[in-house]
Amino acid sequence: MEAGFSPRSVARMVACVRGFYRFLFLDRRLTINPAEDLRAPRANTTLPKYLSIEDVERLINQPDITTPRGLRDRALIELLYATGMRVSELVSLRPGDLNLDSGYLTCTGKGLKQRIVPIGGEAVKWIRRYIETARKMLLGTRRSPLLFVNAKRGTGLSRVGFWKVLKTYGLQAGLTHGLSPHVLRHSFATHLLDRGADLRTIQVMLGHADLSTTQIYTHILQARLKIIYEEFHPRA
Repeated sequence: MEAGFSPRSVARMVACVRGFYRFLFLDRRLTINPAEDLRAPRANTTLPKYLSIEDVERLINQPDITTPRGLRDRALIELLYATGMRVSELVSLRPGDLNLDSGYLTCTGKGLKQRIVPIGGEAVKWIRRYIETARKMLLGTRRSPLLFVNAKRGTGLSRVGFWKVLKTYGLQAGLTHGLSPHVLRHSFATHLLDRGADLRTIQVMLGHADLSTTQIYTHILQARLKIIYEEFHPRA
């Protein structure tokens, strides 16, 4: 901790040390386990960063939709916010993974687990426009099995490529504090919870294997409720 490591990092180090000495003890290379009583510090809960609805709207409206690249970027950002997908899932999508008429897509997450996620009407509209016009123009005579393609090479857009795209539009929108694809994922979950969605539903849409991973968003809601309470209650 004094060396500047976070409690979470220290906890991982302690776990490694305890595991190492436990192995030596069980293998009878040591007569006692000197790390048996070693305890890790409690890791602080770090609340995920998220955007307000107004910030999301400002970000979404940054791409120049009169250009093929701008149409692609608008579709990308709309789809990420509409589904809360991981960026790796987003850039791995193929056209056949989407059923735009029904408003659903199938994505492959961690552990190659597939899940079905609904797509909102706005995202469907922009994806249609991208597929029908911009994607063909970006590909030219080339072919790609992936839905979102690189504007210069016609190959699939990479995670790093999308990160750069998002960062550029974030700066244009005045969102300078650590904007990333994961911030949009957090925004998706937070806005759903804020409007009454239950944790189990959000867990399924995010592709979390454990509900405890999703419960981090309840801390955001509690923090916001506290602010509202202190601002409006006459005896707060």
